[in-house]
Amino acid sequence: MFPTLPSYTLSSSSLPSEHLSLMALSAASPLNLFQTSPGRRRGSVVASAAAAENGGAASPEDNPTRLVTFLGKGGSGKTTSAVFAAQHYAREGMKTCLVTSSQDRTADFLLNSKIGTDLVVCGNNLSAIRFETAQLLLLPLQQLIEADARINMSQGFLQGIVGEELGVLPGMDSIFSVFALEGLIGSRGPYGNVAGRNRLKDKFDVVVYDGTSPEETLRMIAAAGAARLYLKYLRNMAEKTDLGRVAGPAILRLVSEAMNTSSTSAGINGKLSSEIWDTQEKFLEKKSCTFADPEKFRCFLVMDPRSEFNQRAALRYWGCTIQAGAQVSGAFGSTPMLPSVEDVESAKKTFSPLPFALIPSLSMDSPQDWDAVMQNSFAEDTRRVLDLAEGQTSSVPLSIKYDLPKKTVTLFMPGFDKSEIKLYQYRGGSELLVAAGDQRRVIELPRQVQGKVGGAKFMDRSLVITMS
Repeated sequence: MFPTLPSYTLSSSSLPSEHLSLMALSAASPLNLFQTSPGRRRGSVVASAAAAENGGAASPEDNPTRLVTFLGKGGSGKTTSAVFAAQHYAREGMKTCLVTSSQDRTADFLLNSKIGTDLVVCGNNLSAIRFETAQLLLLPLQQLIEADARINMSQGFLQGIVGEELGVLPGMDSIFSVFALEGLIGSRGPYGNVAGRNRLKDKFDVVVYDGTSPEETLRMIAAAGAARLYLKYLRNMAEKTDLGRVAGPAILRLVSEAMNTSSTSAGINGKLSSEIWDTQEKFLEKKSCTFADPEKFRCFLVMDPRSEFNQRAALRYWGCTIQAGAQVSGAFGSTPMLPSVEDVESAKKTFSPLPFALIPSLSMDSPQDWDAVMQNSFAEDTRRVLDLAEGQTSSVPLSIKYDLPKKTVTLFMPGFDKSEIKLYQYRGGSELLVAAGDQRRVIELPRQVQGKVGGAKFMDRSLVITMS
């Protein structure tokens, strides 16, 4: 994805001063999932006050739906934690939807429901749905074909494509999951009719997402930022090359027609094309901020507190989440056997200052008695951690801190060591590209600390970069 560039591998010595230009990336993420649900209990006072200021109508941003997800090594209890959280929020009176994208049937068993590609009601305030990428592929393709039929750009070629014949390519899961999550609550996008098709009267207060793997979930978080990069370079090609000036307007018109982002489908000239590019850029920019907003997104780590390897994996996912543009709100221990007091205290110390609790062990031998589960002594602590995220995130370290007088930039990067982090600098020293794990993060520097990288050191889970 990236051209070969000189990089700064961290060491105790000073870093090279040579700087090259690189693509402008954003590691923040997508999903403007969130709308107001009339039945939401939490935040109703705030929403009512905002409604009074707006003449009686509450804005969707005043009381947004929250996306909750869990990251952990395979077999660590990620799905169990997601189901427990969904049950908790539903019992708190919030309209909740559990989304699973795995073919594993653990969630079906725990909820005593058959979860399919249509929403199924699993209990009071609780619904569930399974995302299957092969099925999700069909709707946007059909919209593209219908748009082509209206404007006749391909002269009938697209009409011959049979969507059922197409397989799922690597990387499609994250892209289509993003679109489907949006459609789940009826927002704009290729899946905007999912809620309508299932005859939902209200939008969800909470969407609990159980992805196929932590890596897939992290890619989904960073998807909008990556899409902004591609959009930028596609726009440059469309506006500055002969091929782009010839083919660009027609392709843009087709995409705009399919996505319903243009108010008219006729007479696209240079000015209108520019307006559509701007609209798409603003659309993605708004989505890229969603995962950074604690009122819209909560991510929790899951691990076996008895296993040091399991804890290290969760610690790594903490750092990767920050790199992807989001924050972690808490950590859970999940194990079929009761861990020792020493193991629990060790896990609490490892993930401090995140709040920590044990997920109650759920039996896979018989259907769950959720009333009994929620009365478990561990369940009370777990529910408290899930609710702590309502407004008590101040203890979580900031992902970026600036010391203007010392001209330093401190990046909180748990789970990484200095040998795994590389820095790239470009655009005259106004930005830094931080490469760690599978994520790339661009940091726009304040004017007071802009300059060349003079050195870097790693201490207390943080990378301290000195600018010269």
